[in-house]
Amino acid sequence: MSFSTHVLDAVTGRPAAGVRVRLEHEGEIVAEGITDDDGRIKGWDPGEGVHRVVFDTGMYLPETFYPEVVITFTVTDPAQHYHVPLLLSPYAYSTYRGS
Repeated sequence: MSFSTHVLDAVTGRPAAGVRVRLEHEGEIVAEGITDDDGRIKGWDPGEGVHRVVFDTGMYLPETFYPEVVITFTVTDPAQHYHVPLLLSPYAYSTYRGS
């Protein structure tokens, strides 16, 4: 099983490079990193259960209404890949289960 994310800047229409991201499970940090030039992080292995992926959006957009975005999701099938993208702007964000 693997986890990846992709952060896109809705204002510029470009990948959001340099966003600090961490993955938590049961209150513990299991992985952390910074999005690459394409706005991606990949290759994390969170394991089964409920997880939180936390994006430090205030670092990327200093004048944002949302200085942190937290997405909670459940890993039910360890054989699957879990992709959680984030579309970001200063006053809104959206996400979905990617592939």
